[in-house]
Amino acid sequence: MSVYQERLEQLKQQPHVWLITGVAGFIGSNLLETLLQLGQKVVGLDNFATGHQRNLDEVQSMVSPEQWASFHFIKGDIRHLEDCRAAMRFSESAPVDYVLHQAALGSVPRSINDPITSNATNIDGFLNMLVAARDAGVKSFTYAASSSTYGDHPGLPKVEDIIGKPLSPYAVTKYVNELYADAFARCYGFNTIGLRYFNVFGKRQDPDGAYAAVIPKWTAGMIKGEDVFINGDGETSRDFCFIENTVQANLLAATATDESARNQVYNVAVSGRTTLNTLFEQIKLALASNGIGYEKSPVYRDFRAGDVRHSQADISKIKNMLGYSPAYDIKNGIARAMPWYVGFLK
Repeated sequence: MSVYQERLEQLKQQPHVWLITGVAGFIGSNLLETLLQLGQKVVGLDNFATGHQRNLDEVQSMVSPEQWASFHFIKGDIRHLEDCRAAMRFSESAPVDYVLHQAALGSVPRSINDPITSNATNIDGFLNMLVAARDAGVKSFTYAASSSTYGDHPGLPKVEDIIGKPLSPYAVTKYVNELYADAFARCYGFNTIGLRYFNVFGKRQDPDGAYAAVIPKWTAGMIKGEDVFINGDGETSRDFCFIENTVQANLLAATATDESARNQVYNVAVSGRTTLNTLFEQIKLALASNGIGYEKSPVYRDFRAGDVRHSQADISKIKNMLGYSPAYDIKNGIARAMPWYVGFLK
């Protein structure tokens, strides 16, 4: 039995109280679904800036009425300290044990177009959550960091303690999160774990809007028979990570008992490299397996500002210190996610 399977069995036997920020978003709603199915109690905080009520409705349809009754939703904004404190103290008899901080404004282009809002959410909001969690005495605080922190450092694969200069305001905000987390450990003895996500994808990832991630955006375009645009020559590569791997990393991090594993940042990925050209073909094949043909060739255009050329994670640290073992590579993840996309978009 893997470390993760053992941890899941332990959680089934002993319920805890979890707080998920950004609970109506892509990653947050997947964490909610898993925790409720494990019999946990969950407080969710979201302002619906990028999350959706439909994600919560879908989770409700996938758990039992008893499990859903263990979920308490608070509509609030992490930019407001009192909303963060309110989420921590929703129940005097059942204080929050674990925080999974997912709330943020993602997207490099969004941050370039509007750095002030990205800063307010990703830095001010993060600091509010740190303060509220510290004052509430939670057992652990796990937060969504980002592979964008590696910036212009060209080395591959990416190793946690070697980073370059950030290439966008978004990357700055996520790096500042790590600096604040480290400062809270030094100043207050409040240890956290940061998870540097590498291109997470899966069900409930929003295909709409100007800042949609590449997999849902291309999938939606192919289903609708629209042109698919590739920024650059298509040889840009990414380490795509299926959502269930990301859920695993969060639960392992939150429940880690080894003190040396805390106050750390970890890469969350599969240590693979997939070019955009290859990704296009894999999505096309997965759609064909679901009865949807797409005959157009991709349309190439200029490289996008703020993007790195190649990205690949070294995941030896999270494997060795947390017992992480990704169960899905890019091909298997797309195959598993595609029925959801087809059902959602058709």
